[in-house]
Amino acid sequence: MKIYVLVWMGLNAATMQAQTTACSAECQLEPQFRLAQDRATDANLVALDPVTVTGQHYDNSIGSSDAASQGVIRSKLIADRPALRPGEVLEFIPGVIVTQHSGDGKANQYFLRGFNLDHGTDFATTVDGMPVNMPTHGHGQGYSDLNFLIPELVDKIEYRKGPYFADYGDFSAAGAADIHYKSVLEESFAQVTLGQNGYQRGVAGQSLQLREDVALLAALEWMGNDGPWTVPEKLQRKNAVLRLTQGNRNAGSSMSLMAYDAAWNATDQVPQRLINSGTLNGKPFGRFDSVDPTDGGSTSRYSLSAEWHARDSGGETKVSAYAMRYALQLFSNFTYAMDRPITGDQFSQRDDRNIFGAKVSKSWNHMLGSLDARSELGAQLRNDRIHVGLYPTQARHILDTARLDDVRETLLGVYGQSTLGLTPWLRTIVGLRADTAQFAVKSLTQAANSGTTQASLLSPKLSFVAGPWQKTEFFFNTGKGFHSNDARGTTARVDPQTGESVVPVPGLVPSRGWEWGLRTEIIPNLQSSLAYWQLKSTSELLYVGDSGTTQASHASKRQGIEFNNRWTPSAHFLWDADLAVTQARFVNGNRIPNAVDTVASIAATIKDIGPWSGSLQWRYLGSGALTEDNAVRSDPASTFNLRIARNMRDLTHRSSSLTLDVFNLLNNKVNDIQYYYASQLRGETAPVNDKLVHPSEPRSLRLTYRSSF
Repeated sequence: MKIYVLVWMGLNAATMQAQTTACSAECQLEPQFRLAQDRATDANLVALDPVTVTGQHYDNSIGSSDAASQGVIRSKLIADRPALRPGEVLEFIPGVIVTQHSGDGKANQYFLRGFNLDHGTDFATTVDGMPVNMPTHGHGQGYSDLNFLIPELVDKIEYRKGPYFADYGDFSAAGAADIHYKSVLEESFAQVTLGQNGYQRGVAGQSLQLREDVALLAALEWMGNDGPWTVPEKLQRKNAVLRLTQGNRNAGSSMSLMAYDAAWNATDQVPQRLINSGTLNGKPFGRFDSVDPTDGGSTSRYSLSAEWHARDSGGETKVSAYAMRYALQLFSNFTYAMDRPITGDQFSQRDDRNIFGAKVSKSWNHMLGSLDARSELGAQLRNDRIHVGLYPTQARHILDTARLDDVRETLLGVYGQSTLGLTPWLRTIVGLRADTAQFAVKSLTQAANSGTTQASLLSPKLSFVAGPWQKTEFFFNTGKGFHSNDARGTTARVDPQTGESVVPVPGLVPSRGWEWGLRTEIIPNLQSSLAYWQLKSTSELLYVGDSGTTQASHASKRQGIEFNNRWTPSAHFLWDADLAVTQARFVNGNRIPNAVDTVASIAATIKDIGPWSGSLQWRYLGSGALTEDNAVRSDPASTFNLRIARNMRDLTHRSSSLTLDVFNLLNNKVNDIQYYYASQLRGETAPVNDKLVHPSEPRSLRLTYRSSF
């Protein structure tokens, strides 16, 4: 399939027009890549060489982005590789590794650009236009639980890294990902997956064409899993999506209903000294044993969202709104019997909230003097009404109340940006974002911690894109970003645990960064990108939900190199190779604990060799400092995942397939997460500083049968 691109020199990539031959509606370029104005004459047009499209895994070609670290992942790639958990779809983003340190109903751990993002802070994620990150959360600021995601419904993932984009605000300093669901399924389907350790999953999806331009998509999912743990996880996950769409890409609207509910037992991280000794209180203790067998939790998420859009050659308007109901009850024990020797240190975190939000944006093409330009204005509003608590517990029974608060948090952001074609080979993007946050905290346990605060920030952005020359583009991006702090930290006067005086923290914490990069296709069938970046944060201020307090650390500086490659020598083969190397330091020179130095991934995918397809992926999470003096470091983790699939037709001649997934193919004994802190087991006379680890799952097999209907 050939695409002949006519470029009007002087316009940026957002105002190109593509003329296609032998191309179906699905492969048409997005409208923002079409010529925006009719003023061009034949003299302004330059014919480029034909471009051969060999697959639909990525949209990362020359002229498709404003940064070397920006891109789009298509559903084809997600369907071709296995994922152990729903949140691992983010691992398709180069440089991202996703792990777990607790039960599979809890938010994942995310590693990117020298951040252990905990459960989501500094990486903004949306699904179907709705934010996933939760501010002022019971467990951790920016908590990002993607377990409600149904991977089979994902149409694409748009990702970008760094604080360079004006339309992204809270939690996006390290990067952001927008996960878009499909409006119409290629075919209705039902599939069943069975695996080791009690893994069972069923999912079904159906599309109905109600009218010529109106479609209804419905999907249901149920999953159960015990995992390899001595205390069975007993995960029960229920999920439903109902999505109504009208119109098309140029003019239309959609409405979505989502419902998710889960409950589980959790084997949290365990001391390395226990694994080494092999015993606990005279009883055998192994890698998959639990110190507190009553840890676990339950959560739910219900949402209603709607959007409307209209676009033409002159510009585009988008309006969206959403409402969510969210709840979490979590039981954890990370120090065992250090603080409460008699009852143990288990505690419960509860979060119960309603969330309301809206977005509006308007973009248009125009002239700025003699320069062709495309400008955009937008506004984003979010309001969280939160009831959040922290309780000491024993075997999931509440013993007392450590902290209980009602919080109202509102964040308003407005932005503007313009893309200018400065010369036939140079364009610039100039943006400015303004955010203001209002926090109202009513402490139900410590009146001194009640109050209202406000914080505001301005975040300028600037990018230059040069080229292409010899099928190569060059990028420079810089900007300021931020993440919000927990509202309770902004009004705190008294430590809820000790009663000591504390100093309130700012509501918004700024960061600033820059990036040099290039993207090239000079080698046939190979897309490569290289980026050198730096990010500075004013402070690593963070609300620590486990103790109900806010802890402040030094300002920080992270810098690194990312090298990403996509090779498609034929329509049947895709090879990916990504490497990210990072240096993370506090400004005093100390290491940032849990900041991993190296992340890498290599994957080979073979498609449609007769009825067969398959993929093999190597993923590597490197070593990192666990203490500021670098005296204790984590061990690197290397694993392989394999998928083999065969297309077939069942007895009714419907399209069907059988897929075998093998996770941790070589059965490596590695860890998903490692920490270093003090804990005390029953029978120990004093706290012990030690590594605490959560092991990766051993080799596990899953078999999936899928049939269309």
